[in-house]
Amino acid sequence: MRITKRNIDLLEPSDKEQFHWDDKLKGFGVKVYPTGRKVFVVQDRLDGKTRRYTIGTYGSPWTPDTARHQALEYLSQLANGVDPTADKRSRRLQDNLAALAKSYLIDGNSHKKPLTKEVEERSINRHIIPLLGKKRLSQITKQDLQKFMTDVAAGKTAIDIKTGHRGRAIVKGGQGTANRALAVVSALFNYAIDSGLCSDNPTRGVKQYRLKQHDRYLTTDELIRLGEALVEAEQSHFSRFATAAIRFMLLTGCRSGEALTLQWKWLDVERGMAKLPDSKTGQKVLLLGAGALQLIDGLDRQKGSPLVFPSSVGGTTPISIQKVWRHIRETADLGDLRLHDLRHNFASAAVSSGQSLYIVGKLLGHTQSQTTERYAHLAPDPVRQAADDVSNQLADIIRKPK
Repeated sequence: MRITKRNIDLLEPSDKEQFHWDDKLKGFGVKVYPTGRKVFVVQDRLDGKTRRYTIGTYGSPWTPDTARHQALEYLSQLANGVDPTADKRSRRLQDNLAALAKSYLIDGNSHKKPLTKEVEERSINRHIIPLLGKKRLSQITKQDLQKFMTDVAAGKTAIDIKTGHRGRAIVKGGQGTANRALAVVSALFNYAIDSGLCSDNPTRGVKQYRLKQHDRYLTTDELIRLGEALVEAEQSHFSRFATAAIRFMLLTGCRSGEALTLQWKWLDVERGMAKLPDSKTGQKVLLLGAGALQLIDGLDRQKGSPLVFPSSVGGTTPISIQKVWRHIRETADLGDLRLHDLRHNFASAAVSSGQSLYIVGKLLGHTQSQTTERYAHLAPDPVRQAADDVSNQLADIIRKPK
């Protein structure tokens, strides 16, 4: 149709958005919303992708003639490979850190893993925007970020709110949270630098908190109590798939995300392995010992879900194990034990039994040897053994009667 005032007035809304394109100027059109609102738009390709830009709502000052003139200007810039709204968007992003963060969540971290994006979004919404969101990029200094670290660590952004019928968000803050939040701020500024919005990253030189490494290993007595608590939970009202997932983590040393997203089609029972298409470190082969294979053999496949440990929702929605894990910890009197500690415990058991750090690294799927070296102190110490041998030899000699 020819975009004129008479023809636009004749356009009727429907239950869906409609586009009507001008028959003379290619790419110039009118978008009609179900509410009856009519907006001038222009559409063309830029860098191999279709781009659509809003000119303005039909009515003063946007008449068919003024909109057509603006469309010509946009199309001319697009033909020359120029984004006509780039300057406007740059000015908007420079307004404050909150605007930059919203853009980052759309374009800046699209290459990252889903869990990483989820963690970054939580950090942005719960810590960064509340404390730094209103500041312009050019105003944020190293001193501001050092105070930001202090505030997050002190719990200034702590909240405890309901997020739905059964949902609940508990944000406590702390030094570890502050360190992670600063890393996200750094990613935001790197994104701004790449976008030409600023030239410096003020997070450089900001002091992070030194955190005590959390290495929690189970004693034999604690392992027995954990096993008894697992049996009790299995005989209780908890999902058998939830308790099985926890057993699987204990028996394989895999990460919780790897266990909860494990699919039947990834299993190669004959070779005793699971071929994970994606994990924290990319593609990974998870080796399954006899205990883990026996556990899987006792599970039934649930119709409507490809997961080995399915949830009641079905599909690929992971099962929630936090509630049963809290119950198991309380029953076993292991209040300080985290789910991730099951992975540490698997590694410590392997090293203590005489397995080399190289083998343990392969079992855990470590891509860097330094990651496995944290367990080196658990390995049998040949120097200690030599000291024992020499000491016993000398003791035997001096105990012999003349």
